[in-house]
Amino acid sequence: MSDAVAERHTGKLASGNHVELRQLRYFLTLAEELHFGRAAAREHIVQSALSQQIQRLERALGVTLVERTTHYVRLTRAGEALVAEAPTVLRAVDRAVAAAQTAGADTEVLAVAVGDSSLDSMPQVLRNVQYNHPGLVVHRLEATVTAQYRMLAEGSLDVGFGNAANAPPGVVSELIRLDPLGVLVREGNPIAGADSTVLAALAGVPLVLADDSQAPEFNAFLVAACEAAGFEPRRYHGTVQSIRAAAYLVAEDDCAAVVPRSCDLLMPGLRWVQFSPPILYPWFLLSRSGDSRWAVRSVHESAHGLAAKLGWLAGDQPI
Repeated sequence: MSDAVAERHTGKLASGNHVELRQLRYFLTLAEELHFGRAAAREHIVQSALSQQIQRLERALGVTLVERTTHYVRLTRAGEALVAEAPTVLRAVDRAVAAAQTAGADTEVLAVAVGDSSLDSMPQVLRNVQYNHPGLVVHRLEATVTAQYRMLAEGSLDVGFGNAANAPPGVVSELIRLDPLGVLVREGNPIAGADSTVLAALAGVPLVLADDSQAPEFNAFLVAACEAAGFEPRRYHGTVQSIRAAAYLVAEDDCAAVVPRSCDLLMPGLRWVQFSPPILYPWFLLSRSGDSRWAVRSVHESAHGLAAKLGWLAGDQPI
């Protein structure tokens, strides 16, 4: 949503407390980055302006959302609660604005979740879809899989993307990619010099993970893989909201992050090393049962074509 649109809308998250939508957006960006400078750069504003908007948001809500020191930024319990609910507000406004802008036009509109912004699977699928259907309007959303299930049920999402281990009734899933996992480490780490590594090499290494409420499927998959390798993973003392935030922590601290090959994130000073033997993480398209609209079918057809061409169901080994 543009700043102009955001600034024309305000909402009430508590009686009498007016909160600007741009403040919510700034806060969510900060929650992902856990760094005021990087968050400000992503929002194209100066750091002091971001800090001022976060303080205004805290005053409006009457709670502290982030703990700030010279060494770190962490979400409080109130901040974590707001992170869980605020995206729903912003998506609803975006959806309403899009509906108003396309009303009366002979245009099909599709809302599609792309997962974490660093993942390349759905961007590739959607580029193919829009090449074949240039008149199709696609709204791309970032949302956890848990949130996607809720949005599919309420009709605010048409196609989701993620691990379908916890898919509820009414949501159908289709496997499109088996994604090799690897570990993200700093250059200079002994693992960084290898072409591959065993998962057991991470025993005792602090691993950066999302909160279990945000990524239950991935966390459960990783814990099960570690236990099968003979160890219980050691969790880093904080959690993150995005792969990008995890990468920044790896660059700055003595920790590591397990991420899939499809993570299209290039950062100086970091190296991704694949596990051997391969550990393949399953990605699915998610949609409502019985939704046979041509636009939804086009996403599935595009995913099928790319999966066959790029070997997505063979561990990214092109056929």
